[in-house]
This record gives sequence, structure tokens and C-alpha cells, in this order.
Amino acid sequence: MKKGCIIGLVVAAVFAVVIFIVVAAGVRIYNKMIPMRETVSTAWSNVETQYQRRNDLIPNFVNTVKGAANFEQQTLTQVIEARAKATSVNISPEKLDQQSLQQFQAAQGEVSSALSRLMVVVEQYPQLTATQNFRDLQVELEGTENRISVARNNFNEAARTYNAYIQLFPKNIVAGLTGFKAKPYFEAVEGSEKAPEVKF
Repeated sequence: MKKGCIIGLVVAAVFAVVIFIVVAAGVRIYNKMIPMRETVSTAWSNVETQYQRRNDLIPNFVNTVKGAANFEQQTLTQVIEARAKATSVNISPEKLDQQSLQQFQAAQGEVSSALSRLMVVVEQYPQLTATQNFRDLQVELEGTENRISVARNNFNEAARTYNAYIQLFPKNIVAGLTGFKAKPYFEAVEGSEKAPEVKF
């Protein structure tokens, strides 16, 4: 009887130690995933900040261009409408998935496209492009586009690191049990590998 009790206690002790090790490993993995997810959220906030910066510049740019005589109203309207649509698409980092990112990217792509068309049309107005205010705004927009590109790359890198971590075994088990999901990436817009053709 004593031998059976001792074996039972040893088995229970070994089981308790194994459970403790598994739980401790799970907690360690979980605690590492939290800051990685926060890094992705911060990177996403930086992306949104740069797009917001561009959206904030657009009204000043449009007002500067409006001053040009006979300027194409349709082109300005397209920029204004694209900006309005883009500012209505807000995504929380917690709800960021492939579908919501595609929706966000499509709305921002419309702004980029409308701004590109506007810049092509503006070239036909040398008196406008010669003004200091226009040149300053153009430099601001170009700088913002560069910041957007950097922020998107930083987001993709943070998402890649996070996604790789939560998909490795046994981290994928802890991630699945605690609700950690892979984050999407910014991808090139279809057809962006071809240079746009500009005709006058």
C-alpha cells in the first residue's frame, strides 16, 4: 500500500511539474506576443498619421489650384471626393484584417490616383506652377508620399515579425488559444508595376 502511494505521489509530482513548465512556457510566449502586437499597432498608427497628413494638405492644395483661371473643375472634384471617401475609412488595429486593409488601401489609392491626375493637369498652367505657395505645397505632398511609403514598409516589417512568431510551433498553439491572429500586409496595387502613360 505504501509503495502504491509513493508511486502515485511521484506521478502526481511529475505531472504537476510538467503542467507548471507548460504553463510557464505559455505565459512566456504570451508575454512576448503582447509587445509584438503593440509594435504592429504602433506601426499601423504611423501609417494612418501619414495618410492623415496628406489628407490635411489636400484642401490647401486644391484651394491654391482653384485660383488658376479656367482650371478643370472635374479634376478638383475628383480629388475632393476621393479625399472624403478616404477619410471615412477608419480601421482599428485590433480589427485589422486583409479585407479591411484592402478597403483602406483602395480608398487611399483613389486619392493617389486623383492627385496624380491633378498634377498632370496642373502642368498645363505655368503661371500656377510658378507660384511659391504651389511649389511649397507640392514639396509637402511629395515629402508626405515618401513618409507614407516608409510607414507602410515599417508596418509590413512589424507585421512580418509578428506573423512569423505566432505561426511557429508551439507559439501557434498559444496564439490560437489566446486570440492572436496574423496581420495583413500592404501589397502593391495591381498594375502598379507598369509605369503610367501620360498623354497631352
